[in-house]
Amino acid sequence: MNGVTAGQVFWWVAVPYFALGVFVIGHIWRWRYDQYGWTSRSTQLQERRMLKWGGPLFHYATFAAIGGHVLGILVPAAFTEFLGIPDHVYHKFAAIAGTVAAILVIVGVVILAARRLLVPRVRATTSPVDWMALVLLLVIILSGIVPTIYNMFGSAYDYRGTVSVWFRGLFTGHPDVTAVTTAPLIYRVHAVSAWLIWMVWPFTRLVHAWSYPLWYLWRPYVVYRSRAVVHSNEPGTSGRRWRRIGTRF
Repeated sequence: MNGVTAGQVFWWVAVPYFALGVFVIGHIWRWRYDQYGWTSRSTQLQERRMLKWGGPLFHYATFAAIGGHVLGILVPAAFTEFLGIPDHVYHKFAAIAGTVAAILVIVGVVILAARRLLVPRVRATTSPVDWMALVLLLVIILSGIVPTIYNMFGSAYDYRGTVSVWFRGLFTGHPDVTAVTTAPLIYRVHAVSAWLIWMVWPFTRLVHAWSYPLWYLWRPYVVYRSRAVVHSNEPGTSGRRWRRIGTRF
């Protein structure tokens, strides 16, 4: 690679591919040797009030942010031009939607982090690698929201010509290192921190993100019986009556 240093190759070629390898192999290892630990290790019994608000805010806003990244990074600018969407309209919409999603994610993470710090029973169940994942999440969120807000009020930076080109090149085997190194520092911090969390993902409670209980939709009903006490003046009718109830879950 002409004009590219060894350090740049390390950060923008070696680290992403290494992170992808750890991400895949780590999940396979975790599934084979730690299926009983493949869980979010819910702490709902230790504290519910903060979890009730922090959990949904973080999860739903994260889904929205991921969707925005998919549209912004994986979809090339030529496609939006083909649809007739002007660049300024695209950037304005992306900035507004991204800012709303990022703010909600921050609120959710702050609530969940405060819950783990302030509730002793929840803090006792948090492992060091979980704290590492939480710190990386905060770095990713903050380094993502700063340029998003700037793009909304200032001149929009077209990351689709630099970061997006490099990212798509990783999956074709031809990452454009020169393109990503010309991006502003905040974008590069955002990208590196994202790869780092990919590396620790298989070893944290984040693995529960892949545990969607879709099979619940077609599993047979589970039949159980509830007991109801029946009082009557007629001989032989007082006592307990069983009622059959069916549920899929």
